[in-house]
Amino acid sequence: MNHTLPRRVPAGARLTVAASAAVILLAGCASFSPDGGMGAVSELTRERTGQRVSLQRSPDQADTVSARVAELLKAPLTADGAVELALLNNRGLQASFSQLGVAEADLVQAGRMRNPVFSFGRLAAAGVVEIERAIMFDVLSLVTMPMARKAQQRQFEQSQFQAAYEAVGVASDTRRAYFNAVASQELVRYFQQVKDAADASSELARRMLAAGNFNKLAQMREQSFQADATAGLARAQQQALADRERLTRLLGLSGDQLCFTLPERLPDLPEAPTEPKDAEQTALDKRLDVLMAKRGTEATAKSLGLTRATRFVNALHVGYQNKSETDSPRANGYELELELPLFDFGSVRSRRAEAAYMQAVHRTAEVALNARSEVRESYGAYRTAYELARHYRDEVVPLRKRISEENLLRYNGMLIGVFELLADSREQVRSVTEYVQALRDFWVAETNLQTALTGRSPAASAASSMTPATGAEAPAGH
Repeated sequence: MNHTLPRRVPAGARLTVAASAAVILLAGCASFSPDGGMGAVSELTRERTGQRVSLQRSPDQADTVSARVAELLKAPLTADGAVELALLNNRGLQASFSQLGVAEADLVQAGRMRNPVFSFGRLAAAGVVEIERAIMFDVLSLVTMPMARKAQQRQFEQSQFQAAYEAVGVASDTRRAYFNAVASQELVRYFQQVKDAADASSELARRMLAAGNFNKLAQMREQSFQADATAGLARAQQQALADRERLTRLLGLSGDQLCFTLPERLPDLPEAPTEPKDAEQTALDKRLDVLMAKRGTEATAKSLGLTRATRFVNALHVGYQNKSETDSPRANGYELELELPLFDFGSVRSRRAEAAYMQAVHRTAEVALNARSEVRESYGAYRTAYELARHYRDEVVPLRKRISEENLLRYNGMLIGVFELLADSREQVRSVTEYVQALRDFWVAETNLQTALTGRSPAASAASSMTPATGAEAPAGH
């Protein structure tokens, strides 16, 4: 008896055709962007540092960067030039940018349906051969694809913020390292002057003791001061070396590039300090870590909605199936696979998503609170550093200069001796070194303030890059 199947398109086949059409349509929409998302990263960085960034993908781009680096190194580096060089040449930053490509790949993948599964089975017994064929599509992923793609889009935007966050961090670290390196180089010259004066004083004391015109105790005091000045100069030289090497690492320089030059002096103190308006609100609106926390919370909320929507259905596969058997007509049909929520109603996934959302909410609140506090702290440090540097510039240094001029007149009138004159010159040099340190602290504080306002938390990197003042203090006079 022959059994003839109805000559109509099975429901499974119609569903498969519809799914295939959807796949083609959605696959056409999911593609990589021409710039890999770096355009937004560059703009975010430019708004906060004044410099653009780029990802070096080809030899031509690398050659362009090398030419620009060589051009920047021809002249003594400025602070802005150092930042531009670091953003171009820092390999760690380039590695961070490469992570953006991973995020974009995930985004594109989320816009494409999973590959269909083809199954084939053959059974033979007593001269009868049975063959089964089926092709299955993950329908659930197709239904949830728009939501999944939006979630990956948010993750991609989060990666763009993260890349800009890293760029701003490199820029602020470079500015701090630059000011420290210039100040350390300048301080070495002053410590050298102190040592030269101490050498002259000690030698004079030694000769006067040999001639019987000086007592042993006074001579040993001069000799002790010379020893202290020698140690102070050694510490200053080591500090200058360390600061320059830290700057070199951030700039990504090596080989012949190590001969780069720095200006002899720090930039002058501004005429007036900056007074930002609505500083705390600016930080909440502009800081990248705050924006990242907000976006992360929004993404978690969307993920929570997706989890709730699919909590009862974790897998749904639909496909076309046919079966042929020896001496029997081919049988066509469809196959449906659906996970039954008998033991897990999705409550675990839902509770986990809710906990992750509340965690994101509290993290965002913490980041915002810390940002406001860091702005207040950074501005206080900035104003203190400015007032201190101005005090040294307008009060201490001019006063020491007038004292030295008066002592020179007294020396010319034979009212004081040469040792008093040398001691006074050392005091004058010490006041200048303290002014240089105060000026350096001001520029570092200014960098921290700008970073806290629009970039990120300056606390961790600032603590590691701050030059300790105790390691290169000028020896006290006697």
